[in-house]
Amino acid sequence: MPDETREQQQYVNWFRHSSPYINAHRGKTFVLMLGGDAVVDPNFANIVHDIALLNSLGVRLVLVYGSRLQIEQRLAARGLASRLHHDMRITDSETLECVIEAAGYQRSRIEARLSMGLANTPMHGARIRTCSGNFVTARPYGIYEGADLLHTGEVRRVDSKAIGRHLDHGEIVLLSNIGYSPTGEMFNLAIEEIATAAAKALDAEKLILFGAEKGVFDSRGELRSELLARTAERLVNQYLHRMESEAPDREYSELARQLEAAVEACNLGIPRCHLISYQEDGALIGELFTRDGSGTMVVRESYEQVRQASIEDVGGILELIAPLEQAGILVRRSRELLEAEIEQFTIVERDGAIIACAALYPFAEDRIGELACVAVSSLYRGGERGDMLLGAIEDCAREMGLERLFVLTTRTAHWFIERGFAEATLDQLPGQRQELYNYQRNSKVFIKKLGMG
Repeated sequence: MPDETREQQQYVNWFRHSSPYINAHRGKTFVLMLGGDAVVDPNFANIVHDIALLNSLGVRLVLVYGSRLQIEQRLAARGLASRLHHDMRITDSETLECVIEAAGYQRSRIEARLSMGLANTPMHGARIRTCSGNFVTARPYGIYEGADLLHTGEVRRVDSKAIGRHLDHGEIVLLSNIGYSPTGEMFNLAIEEIATAAAKALDAEKLILFGAEKGVFDSRGELRSELLARTAERLVNQYLHRMESEAPDREYSELARQLEAAVEACNLGIPRCHLISYQEDGALIGELFTRDGSGTMVVRESYEQVRQASIEDVGGILELIAPLEQAGILVRRSRELLEAEIEQFTIVERDGAIIACAALYPFAEDRIGELACVAVSSLYRGGERGDMLLGAIEDCAREMGLERLFVLTTRTAHWFIERGFAEATLDQLPGQRQELYNYQRNSKVFIKKLGMG
């Protein structure tokens, strides 16, 4: 196949697989948070193109932008010291002037980018309209740990109705790091707080946090595509505790602030938060329109669901087990047989796709059950899905009053041994199952005693 044809086919396949996400995201509200570093990064032009694409697909967008870098530059230009107290800026009158200048400059840069419509560019014909205003009401933070933070404030309220009216007209709403008080004062706010408060007020589907890092990496240096909120909270607490003990006045890392915001958003009811890199071209599209994403998603509960299969799942199970059947690892099952036995199956579902399955066939008189058709998609091995399935099957077996599980396997003996199965002989199986044994496959028998669970 010529390279051009292969590339075109790959694009077509990707586009087809992205269609469920396009439908799912249409009409939803996403809050995007970008710091000052992101706006000046060379990749920001590509981020704007991707924002324009989301807008054209009917996604309601609120863009929260910061200006920490630009504030520091203006302070340095004026010969003023940057004063931080527990990662919070002490904003005196002169610093507030720098904050206002930086926020205005950032807004102008973003609006200019979103106004582009040159031919032969992704922005051609986009006709995006932006809106900004006094949507965030703030109040002074006051004294924190003995220090008066002056014009540093905290969010009091986000005007969700006003923002919603602009979103209804297809406009992108811009929120800066400045909040306004009913007495006419202006306050410097943390964009993480604005982003989480806006997501909550707007009942947003997602909070997307752009940072220098792709997301959270584990001890082996591998990117975590999903992180439970309670795990993220533990990581943040460990980091902050170490910071406070080692250098209480040092600035918190960007990743720590992002994780803290993601945990807060999850606790406020936002279903999913995403940490992606502003330096990686296409990270936003990859995160939203592919199954594994490009960064780290923080969720309150895992969005991989373990459940009993239904007749609607037959097609997905057949697609999942086909490669294993062709390799001789699983016994072939026809659609008719699978439809007849579908109630025996348990599946793991991820974003509407079946990524793992297993079946339980009980032999009630012998108080034993057969674990069969254990399959995990090649794209999702190594993520403990097999253990999730086995645990679900064992729970189901106990509910049926079964005391043991057996499995017949030709290629995966070690996996079952590592999980408590012991090699057995054919005569230890129920008589009915002995009669159906396929001597040509010559499968080994393994049995596991079920505890109390």
